[in-house]
Amino acid sequence: MNSFLALTPRFADAILVTLEVSLLAALIGALGGFALNALRIRYARWLGLPYRVYVWLVRGTPYLSQLVIVYFGLPVIGITMTAVQATIVSLAVYSAAYFAEIFRAGWASIPRGHMEAARAFGIGRWPAFRSIELPQAVAFALPLLANQTILVIKESAVASIITVPELTMTASDIVSATYTYIGPYAMLIICYWLLTQCVAVSFKWAAVFIAPARKTS
Repeated sequence: MNSFLALTPRFADAILVTLEVSLLAALIGALGGFALNALRIRYARWLGLPYRVYVWLVRGTPYLSQLVIVYFGLPVIGITMTAVQATIVSLAVYSAAYFAEIFRAGWASIPRGHMEAARAFGIGRWPAFRSIELPQAVAFALPLLANQTILVIKESAVASIITVPELTMTASDIVSATYTYIGPYAMLIICYWLLTQCVAVSFKWAAVFIAPARKTS
C-alpha cells in the first residue's frame, strides 16, 4: 500500500500534463469543429466537398500517424514544435473532424419548422441563431461532446510515443525503473477513470444548466 501511495506525486504531475494537453486540444478542436460546421452551412456550395474530404481523411486514419507527421514531418518544411505543442496541435486537428460532425448532427436535429416560424415572425438571422438554433443544437450534441472529450483524453496517451510526460509515459517509466507492473498500471487506470468521470459529471451539470434555457427559448 505504501509503495502504491508513493506513486501519487509522479502521477499527480502527469495528470496535470494530460489535462493540459487533452483539454486544450478538446477546446480548440470543439471551436474548430463548430467553425467548420458553420462555414459548411454558410458556404455549402464551395466548402461542402473540402469539408467532406477533411472529415474523411482525418477520421479514416490513425491518430498516431497524424501525430508522427506533425512532430517529425513538419520540421522538414521548417515548422518545429515541442512534443507537447505537436500533441495539442495534432490532437486538435484530429478531434475537430469529430466535433464538426457532432455539430452537424446537432443542427440536423432542429425541426425545419422552427426556423420557418422564426422567419414568418420576422426574427432576424442572428437572433434566431442565438435563441432557437444554438440552444437546441447544443442540447442535442452535449452527450456526444462529452463522449468525444473523453475520447480525446484517452487518445492523449499516444503522446507517450514522442516522450510527452503524461500518464501513460509516467507509468511506463516507473515500470522500467522498478520492474513492477501492477501498482503503476493500476494507478494509471485510476487516474484515467477519475479524469473521465470528472468530464462526464461536468457535462451533466452543463446539461442541467442548458435545459431551462432551452425550454424558455
